Amino acid sequence: MNLQAILNRTATSTRTGRRGFTIIEIIVVVVIIGVLAALIVPRLMGRVGQAKRSTAEANAAALSTAVELYMIECGPVPEGAVLADFLLRCPSGVDVETWNRNAPYIKNSDHLNDPWGRLFVIIVPGTKNKDFDIVSYGADGKLGGDGDNKDIIKP
Repeated sequence: MNLQAILNRTATSTRTGRRGFTIIEIIVVVVIIGVLAALIVPRLMGRVGQAKRSTAEANAAALSTAVELYMIECGPVPEGAVLADFLLRCPSGVDVETWNRNAPYIKNSDHLNDPWGRLFVIIVPGTKNKDFDIVSYGADGKLGGDGDNKDIIKP
């Protein structure tokens, strides 16, 4: 056997001798991924709740601005009203031309939902503010609560 044949055979056996990962390497990678997930996921889960609360506060403030604009142009919001009844549609007793100046006061009915998928509520007269309150009852959808379940009241 000549020297060239030996070198070719050695190079071929080195390249094809190892085709995949060993079981030990796979176990080590899985353990590392598990440790990282155990450390990172709990921190991210807390951020989801914070993000939803921040979004709810911003959306409630935007709805509050829309209601204030409605009140300036069309008059007070009647007690027991639902936001869609006057922000998306002209209510009875309001001049259509007056309402149409800036109507609809919100562009999409999706803006009436909080990040948890429930409708924002308007309370007239307000309990926190004089004229009205825009309220989201938080993650649990119930009055009161702490943390993610805490009520959001604007303006």
